[in-house]
Amino acid sequence: MTVDREQVLRTAAALLSRKATATMDEVARAAGIGRATLHRHFAGRDALVRALEELGIQEFEQAIDAAGLDDGSAAGALRRLIAGLEPVAGLLAFLVTENQLFEGDQMNEGWARLDARVSALFRRGQERGEFRIDLTPAWLTEALYGLIGTCAWAVQDGRVAAKDFQYMIAELLLGGARRSVEE
Repeated sequence: MTVDREQVLRTAAALLSRKATATMDEVARAAGIGRATLHRHFAGRDALVRALEELGIQEFEQAIDAAGLDDGSAAGALRRLIAGLEPVAGLLAFLVTENQLFEGDQMNEGWARLDARVSALFRRGQERGEFRIDLTPAWLTEALYGLIGTCAWAVQDGRVAAKDFQYMIAELLLGGARRSVEE
């Protein structure tokens, strides 16, 4: 039987985004394979999490590309980015809470690329007068990540309707990031 590695990763992502403490046995069961088969593809939890990190970075970059961050208004680009990230929000929420990914000198350079691209969007919005200038692009980037993760968990727990994901994030972030007319 041939195992589709990407399907195993997607199954693991779905499980771990709902239950971050799931064991390798639980991941194998969810993927419909034996634990030995899972270990042939991923030597342990660390290897699985690193593979999920690569998948998450790849999908985040695809969402950024599709959003056309340089097109139109910065607020419009941000809304497109949020919409593009919605399908992978659970995986991203899981990844940003995995401390092992952000400790020491083993941090994947993909995170820095993502941060730079998203920060550039906020900087563009500030330069064009769309966003407040008293909040740094780095902070706005972290706030976006936090809102995406929090909303993903709230949707998953049934505290927020899935149809409200994009609206709630964009309105809260943009409502706090927009320049006041009185300034």
